Amino acid sequence: GYCCLSPTDAHADNLPPLVEEFHRRKGTTSMQHNEGTSSMEVERVSSEPKPVSGFFPKPSFEPLKAHEISEGRVQFRKVSVPPHRYTPLKKAWMEIYTPIYEQMKIDIRMNLKARKVELKTRSDTPDISNLQKCADFVHAFMLGFDVIDAIALLRMDELYVESFEIKDVKTLRGEHLSRAIGRLSGKGGKTKFAIENSTKTRIVIADTKIHILGSFANIKIARDSLCSLILGSPAGKVYSKLRAVTARLAERF
Repeated sequence: GYCCLSPTDAHADNLPPLVEEFHRRKGTTSMQHNEGTSSMEVERVSSEPKPVSGFFPKPSFEPLKAHEISEGRVQFRKVSVPPHRYTPLKKAWMEIYTPIYEQMKIDIRMNLKARKVELKTRSDTPDISNLQKCADFVHAFMLGFDVIDAIALLRMDELYVESFEIKDVKTLRGEHLSRAIGRLSGKGGKTKFAIENSTKTRIVIADTKIHILGSFANIKIARDSLCSLILGSPAGKVYSKLRAVTARLAERF
């Protein structure tokens, strides 16, 4: 009969020395691989933090100037001057010019031909947003706000100006419109001042237009009170509602 021998047994004695060396080295490599795997698994289990080394320090760059952001181009803003604000602008020009030029580092001039206040950035303007803040400040003055109130737009980021007309709330004509404006102001401006002080806002009533300067939440409270007055609510009812809302706000903060 035939003798069943595996190919390995058949040629085990006839293996050349190079093949034996290959098998021996292969076995050594697999053993080292197994040892490396086990050591890696052990390192993964260990909870000791490794010291982080070899990283570059975090770069610290100075913020870009206004002229560097726009590749050296000068940024402009123009604010129109209505005819009835010409005289107040002349009287308050230095109060407007000084903080814009010296503190915000923005150039400002009055273009008499175009009847516009022109603003532009300089090489030493620290922040590009200063230009828009100054434009908002000048625009608020043109709407009728005092300089001491409007200048808060330069110092605080969360202040806005919201404008609306009486006809946006209710269509009124003739004496009905006059009475609504009277309700908004009150006797000697009493109602307007009460809303301003309780909501920490500033209100300008210019004919049928109303402008409110303040934070987003405070503008909403003041606007709701003014809308109630336009719709015909008596001042006493608006006062009591304002008291409740401001008390709730004080508790929240």
